[in-house]
Amino acid sequence: MQTYRDLFRNREFAALFTTACAQNAAGTVTGLALATEVYSRTRSPLFAALSMFGPSLAQLAGATLLLSAADRLPPRAAISSLALVTATLVGVLSTGPPIWLIFVVLLGMGLAGSLAGGVRGGLLTEIVPPDAYVLGRSALNIATGTMQIVGFTVGGLLVTVLSPGQTLLVGAGLHLTASAVARLGLSGRAPRASGRPSVVATWRVNRRLWTIPSVRPVYLGLWIPNGLIVGCEALFVPYSPTGAGVLLASAAVGMLTGDVLAGRFLPPSWRDRLAPFLRLLLAVPYLALAFDPHLAIAAVAVVIASIGYCSTLLLQERLVAVVPADARGQALGLHTSGMLTMQAVGAALAGSVAEFTTPAVAIGVMSAASIIVTLLLAPALGRGSREHATMSAA
Repeated sequence: MQTYRDLFRNREFAALFTTACAQNAAGTVTGLALATEVYSRTRSPLFAALSMFGPSLAQLAGATLLLSAADRLPPRAAISSLALVTATLVGVLSTGPPIWLIFVVLLGMGLAGSLAGGVRGGLLTEIVPPDAYVLGRSALNIATGTMQIVGFTVGGLLVTVLSPGQTLLVGAGLHLTASAVARLGLSGRAPRASGRPSVVATWRVNRRLWTIPSVRPVYLGLWIPNGLIVGCEALFVPYSPTGAGVLLASAAVGMLTGDVLAGRFLPPSWRDRLAPFLRLLLAVPYLALAFDPHLAIAAVAVVIASIGYCSTLLLQERLVAVVPADARGQALGLHTSGMLTMQAVGAALAGSVAEFTTPAVAIGVMSAASIIVTLLLAPALGRGSREHATMSAA
């Protein structure tokens, strides 16, 4: 089995990892600052949740309009340019625009993010060998978890010391850093697929992917349970205005722990056996938050639950194995866009429930819904797991 050290001997992977670190740190700092600003101006849990996860909602538009470009653009130029665009949009947010304009800007950020996710996912399959994909994906997930811990901790401090607008400028600077690292550290590679990007091409490949029977339950398993639990996280600010940074950092700690365990230490046979339980682990501990426990207890529950996010890593591995090689960028981009869209939908649903009840009750409702969906998908994912094991053995 390869190690993380082996991965980082690859100069391109190191550059991709650094780019991911900068962008994830930027996203967490930006999201926390913007949610704090919007909540202080509107006192609405729904608007606060949507401002924090608003770019995710626009991922659906990107998935249906832009994703064919993920396999048809030079990866280095695409990643660098999209990071520059996002930095500019975050700079606009730092000026304190009206609420309606904030959501327009978030739409643009989501469109750029949907395409960037597909480009990065496809590029990873070229940079690392097939048997190192889970390890490479794990390392990038670790970048996400680590930078969320750092971003939410530092972001919470910056929002207190500086203004939300000034904190957003820090986020813009991090996106600029990611753009520079991608431009200087990645190699110039040709696109994976020929032809011009277009809406028609995007729809054609999406239909092609959706007609593969083993792909459909994987996508649903990647999108829905995860999105419902992110709805719980979207309520951390109204749930505990002074402890939101602690809870968000706890979620990142749990996710980081799960990715290390799944990516580095679990052999393939154990991944298949534990995957169903890990999908349930993602939701069950959140039921405790419905009883509004002490912050320390809530943080422990969030850490334990977030270990279950590594079930996403295992489903990503299966997705790469069953989709055509010339569509992997779009397939992974569709996964990312669908997942982030459902996270935004989950945030909207959670915020709506909280408007009429309380944040604690809404978190209980969302976690129960995630458990129900996971149990309903279990038979189809179980069949897919056996098929994937057969393909791997062959």
